[in-house]
Amino acid sequence: GFALLGGLGLMMFWLVRVELESNVGDPMTAEVEQEIRSDLSMTAALGMLGIGLIILLASSHMLVWAAVNLAQSLGVSNLIIGLTIVAIGTSLPELAASITAALKNQHDLAIGNVIGSNMYNLLAVLGLAGAIAPTDFERAVLTRDFLVLIGLTIALFAMAYNVGGAGKIKRSEGGALLLAFVVYMGVLIAGAT
Repeated sequence: GFALLGGLGLMMFWLVRVELESNVGDPMTAEVEQEIRSDLSMTAALGMLGIGLIILLASSHMLVWAAVNLAQSLGVSNLIIGLTIVAIGTSLPELAASITAALKNQHDLAIGNVIGSNMYNLLAVLGLAGAIAPTDFERAVLTRDFLVLIGLTIALFAMAYNVGGAGKIKRSEGGALLLAFVVYMGVLIAGAT
């Protein structure tokens, strides 16, 4: 767990360093600055932050409780519920942000959102959970799920840096990734029944 958290720290240090050394301005900065409310007092901002954190913690607790009960009532493992229902539910905000960014031609934001979220989940979320309580994995995580994760990561990299190194994912390639997701979900659901 602590090794993963250390990896997160190194990744954050490297990203900040690269950004500070870069002279390229972010086109989203002006748009984000326009959308931020400047009339909000510090007290109101802290209050909203506190309320948001309370709601987040309560909803996270309810999500875990409901997922465990659902797994038990369906007779499937917590892993399958986590890989399907919980994963889709927690990824909906990322999906909305990525679709919005893509529609606004902010493709770097969409890609950064996906990669950043996955890195954070792997390093911070799994690292913190492992640091708090040692985590046991079902064998399927290593033999099925990690292999799929690694394979799709390699496929995404190959698609993004195809023959010309254009750094672009075509519609057909996006469709192939979506099909891979549907097949993976199908395999998980078929194996759970």
